[in-house]
Amino acid sequence: MNSSLRPLAIVSGGSRGLGFETARGLAAHGYDLALIAKDPVRLESARQKLLAEYLVNNPDLNITTHAVDLENQAATRQAAESIVNNLPTAQVMVLAHGVMSEKMSKTLRTTDGEWNRVMAINLDSVFTLVNVIAPAMTEARNGRVVIYSACLGRMSGPGNAGGLAPYRISKAGVNALVRNLAHETGLGARGFYVDAICPNHSRTDMGGPDAPRSAEEGAETAIWLATADIAERGSDQVTGLLWEDRKVVPF
Repeated sequence: MNSSLRPLAIVSGGSRGLGFETARGLAAHGYDLALIAKDPVRLESARQKLLAEYLVNNPDLNITTHAVDLENQAATRQAAESIVNNLPTAQVMVLAHGVMSEKMSKTLRTTDGEWNRVMAINLDSVFTLVNVIAPAMTEARNGRVVIYSACLGRMSGPGNAGGLAPYRISKAGVNALVRNLAHETGLGARGFYVDAICPNHSRTDMGGPDAPRSAEEGAETAIWLATADIAERGSDQVTGLLWEDRKVVPF
């Protein structure tokens, strides 16, 4: 059991890219971390980097790692249950994991295997992690969930249709999950907030080295949503929304 007095933040995809940068930002804001990712070696490397960066000034910093293949829903549920049973109730959960679908994965060309792979990682595992971990956050009336979606998952705005079908549809599903869950939990009235973000094209393994935005820039809005005073959101409906660069954009 973690005995630290620091609040806990759970970050999936925490071993690299947007997830790692999110974890860095949350550690800087005073959170202990539970990092979820597939590769245990990369997870431990991320843990050591974060400890090296923050441990001197934060000697009580606690970081745990939880290796799980998020394509496997049963294993994902088991890992989430282990976190709930062995760590304090999280105040923040940021789900930053995800995969891109194959370039030629249009609806009429996508195979069952490709469809199921992308949906399992991008949507099913999101449901499972929220389903297991968020109930205690809602009961504590002190929780924020931020889920990385994508502008490609929007149903409005430019470039919102055509190609990359499993990816676009999985992210549209994330948006629907966020909106639905926010309404189910009182739209923030009970101290629980859930939102989606579009990080834009960032330099990660998925985004590639030529993307216009750094991973740190891509993670900034997620960190802000997880840590800033609710009054800073400046929206009549403060949760259940899709955010881009600290601004609400239509689903």
